[in-house]
Amino acid sequence: MHVTVPTSAGRIRGQWKGEVAAFAGIPYAAPPFGPRRLLPPRPPQPWAGVRDALVPGPAAPQPGYLPAMAGLLEEAASPGEDCLNLNVWTPAPGRTGGRLPVMVWIHGGAFRNGSGSLPSYDGARLAADGVVCVTLNYRLGAEGFLLLPDGTSNLGLLDQIAALEWVRDNIAGFGGDPDNVTVFGQSAGAIGITALMTMPRARGLFRRAITQSGAGHHSHPEDVARRVTERLAALAGAEPTREGLAAVPPDRLIAAEGALGREIAQATDPGQWGESAGGGTTVLPVVDGDTLPRRPIDALAGGAGRDVDLLTGTTSDEFRLFLVPLGIGARITDEVLTGFLAGLGLDPAEARRVYTAAHPGATPGDLLSAAMSDHAYRIPALRVAEYRAAYGADTFVYEFARPSPALGGALGACHMAEIGFVFGNLAGPLTGPGAPQELSDLVRGAWSSFARTGSPTATGTPGGGLPHWPPYAGHGSVMRLGDGAPRVAEDAAADERSLWHHLRRAAPGTA
Repeated sequence: MHVTVPTSAGRIRGQWKGEVAAFAGIPYAAPPFGPRRLLPPRPPQPWAGVRDALVPGPAAPQPGYLPAMAGLLEEAASPGEDCLNLNVWTPAPGRTGGRLPVMVWIHGGAFRNGSGSLPSYDGARLAADGVVCVTLNYRLGAEGFLLLPDGTSNLGLLDQIAALEWVRDNIAGFGGDPDNVTVFGQSAGAIGITALMTMPRARGLFRRAITQSGAGHHSHPEDVARRVTERLAALAGAEPTREGLAAVPPDRLIAAEGALGREIAQATDPGQWGESAGGGTTVLPVVDGDTLPRRPIDALAGGAGRDVDLLTGTTSDEFRLFLVPLGIGARITDEVLTGFLAGLGLDPAEARRVYTAAHPGATPGDLLSAAMSDHAYRIPALRVAEYRAAYGADTFVYEFARPSPALGGALGACHMAEIGFVFGNLAGPLTGPGAPQELSDLVRGAWSSFARTGSPTATGTPGGGLPHWPPYAGHGSVMRLGDGAPRVAEDAAADERSLWHHLRRAAPGTA
């Protein structure tokens, strides 16, 4: 059965699927190609009559994943130019007095892959819990995150802001409360959300944030961002200007970015490419002094975003997703491990002792994974919680510890292992088979409770199976989910944290 809802650009037609109405492929901005390429997003062209919103819109152009990852990660379908679109699931379309909490998902994918329309991100189950769920696409790769000589940068983040402005202006027609919006996202999505918390243009567009496996360290200063633009343009055979790059076909720009990623992975000077060293990412949010005034972790340390409620966390074995499928973990020798640990700023002997004590029987590859999980994900998340506490801004911190059954269990509780449980979609390669429904009920309940009230364990809300969840500050409280009964660890992973005491901090003078 179909249902229609008015929007600022025209009426749209969705369809009931059980107790939830779904609307797919709604344009929130005009196609960012042709004369609009490499420019900030513009409003969509209004339409007459009723527009069908029955199938997902195109994803942003992207390279896809390496073959070794193909069986583990979902590929975006149908990339295309009209990619600035979003999807809405709601139990109360047209009920403008419903005032349901709104949860807006920003997908991950290293700023180069992904889509809001992946099956894992289907929002029907969350909507059935009593929220309005929105998922969105944004420009990826060079199209979304280059610093251009005319000052254009962070177009992908500006796309996200445009989508949030669409939510502000339209979500009441879907039963949602525009004054109670929670942005939630994972990996690159969480990094983007942390940036949004500090961006003047995003102020007031959301009240709460949930950041899964991504925090405030991953961005490029202007010099690194300029180096990325110039080298990528050279690889694409173009001038490093907006006009020059806008004349390059998207697939050639994507190929050039892939070549740059391989160069970054082989670079001997890690400082040359900043937070992209190692090649896991090429482009990142750019600290341009305008759209993104400061590195997000520095801005947070200075008090930015303290009016936004925050739930943040990581998985136990984040980095195994990047080491195990590609066979890298098995090739790590003692000598390589020592070099990596030193390169991270750690004392190799002390780090090896502490990580071995925490992971008995671990191989050098296992120890590298543990250290990289801390460097890239856990310590950055905890720094956010610590800096916010100085301003009285509570932050709830979790660790998701349920191992993925994929690859015979070799991935552990890897990066992305929690996503299916958040959405209640348990058929994905990293969650199933045999994924426990009760764990998904707990996680979904905590996330939706936080979106509703600002507390993941508010009385009278879903997720009542969790014990009291105190904020991180004071006792280092972390809610551990997925390996037995949920429980709060106080002073969690104290020995490992102590290794990083002087590392991954905000710039001097910002806190």
